Amino acid sequence: MRKPYDYLIVGAGLFGAVFAREATDAGKKCLVIDRRPHIAGNIYTENVEGIEVHRYGAHIFHTSDRAVWDYLSRFATFNRFTNAPLARYRDELYHLPFNMNTFHALWGVKTPAEAKKKIDEARAPYAGREPRNLEEQALALVGEDIYTKLVKGYTEKQWGRPCSELPAFIIKRLPLRFTFDNNYFSDPLQGIPEEGYTAMVARLLEGSDVRLSTDYFSDREALGEEADRVIFTGRIDEYYGAGFGRLAYRSLRFETETLDIPDLQGNAVVNYTEREVPYTRIIEHKHFTFGGGDKTVVTREYPAAWREGDEPYYPVNDEENNALYARYAALAEKEDKVVFGGRLGLYRYLDMDKIVSEALSLSRRLLSEGT
Repeated sequence: MRKPYDYLIVGAGLFGAVFAREATDAGKKCLVIDRRPHIAGNIYTENVEGIEVHRYGAHIFHTSDRAVWDYLSRFATFNRFTNAPLARYRDELYHLPFNMNTFHALWGVKTPAEAKKKIDEARAPYAGREPRNLEEQALALVGEDIYTKLVKGYTEKQWGRPCSELPAFIIKRLPLRFTFDNNYFSDPLQGIPEEGYTAMVARLLEGSDVRLSTDYFSDREALGEEADRVIFTGRIDEYYGAGFGRLAYRSLRFETETLDIPDLQGNAVVNYTEREVPYTRIIEHKHFTFGGGDKTVVTREYPAAWREGDEPYYPVNDEENNALYARYAALAEKEDKVVFGGRLGLYRYLDMDKIVSEALSLSRRLLSEGT
């Protein structure tokens, strides 16, 4: 008996939506499910007081891949937003990424030559040593001033551990830019959908059947019988019942409030780099779309240890977890009906453009194979 759908897509985030769009356009019938009550996954945006609020943290689309940019531009008009976050350390403000504005605020230097000399002097005491941990690695890269004020506290909050206990490989490099350009990303194509990400994902999902508040694992067998193939974008370890053990993740907690003032911080993102400040950043959503009005919506973002039942935002790609993932990936390679994708299915942190590229690649491969 022919099944009602060609594809069951588990997860209505960006990966699942792009795959659904390609499959639908190829004449395939897709059922997309998500355990959350909304589409768009972590890029979900919601209109509050006329402001598109990023409910799961700031998401700025950026890419060097013109084909990916052009593809998403079929479903959204992107504004000209440029990510230029600030860092606050106590009562001091610094530009990110580390650039001439940062170096001038730190040391009063005015030229690239002066800045390079200062940085060379700062890291000289740590040169020639094999870094044993993240702290030693960062000191060897940028020296004490930048490390203490802009790296140490923020990183420890992100990972929930002292930098001296974190592996050195987490920070392989710290980009230093000797220009007065505050653009955080080096990609030439950058912006945010004018109508928000949710509207973009809704267009990607047009033509697919979508069921929200639907947990794949609550009725796995019945759902599997509805389609010939499953595209699974959830946790790969959860799919296999954590049979080899749970993969590690980091989570986030968000506090969002509407304020009866026109502007709180004058910038979309301000990072708080002191360890004593419990949140890592404050997001002021109206600045993503150059909004006005008498009110503003802000979100404080708190890193959190991940526990079963929490949302897993970031995979912990250390040696131990990568080895564990490899065991699950070996099982996945033997599947003839299920294909894994997205940051949780592949256990990799992926920027949005890489998510789109991965989904397009998978869809083209499967569709060309007729599977």
